[in-house]
Amino acid sequence: AHTPDALERVLEAIRDVTQGRIVCVFGCGGDRDPKKRGPMGDAVARGADVAIITSDNPRTESPDAIARPIVDAVRARGLSELRPEGFAGGERGYMLELDRARAIALAVASAQPGDVVLLAGKGHEDYQILGAQKIAFDDRVHARAALAARRAAG
Repeated sequence: AHTPDALERVLEAIRDVTQGRIVCVFGCGGDRDPKKRGPMGDAVARGADVAIITSDNPRTESPDAIARPIVDAVRARGLSELRPEGFAGGERGYMLELDRARAIALAVASAQPGDVVLLAGKGHEDYQILGAQKIAFDDRVHARAALAARRAAG
């Protein structure tokens, strides 16, 4: 989901079939339309219980600068910043974790029975664009690793 409307529709569809929380890992691309960053945060704050704001191809932009309007939007919707220990406690809120691999691991580790973790934005892409470099990165690989770590931890 690369637009606020698409993200909102995905979250609505998930809500219809979810008993627990929706934990959404998402970000916005750098060097792209900055005006949709706030609306993306707004869509997630309305549709998810936990928003984990992360990097999604920052390109030549600062990941912090990309995340700032997203954070402002989720705060404006009433989400408070969570610490990692708050995720497992079932609270609503957001966390800023610009390392996408850590954001995915945190989302998977904190999920409770009945929760859904949505990794939004990258889809089939198996790379991150950092500066001018295309670096291997696949959400699916990181999600599988996080699930394996969770199983191993018991």
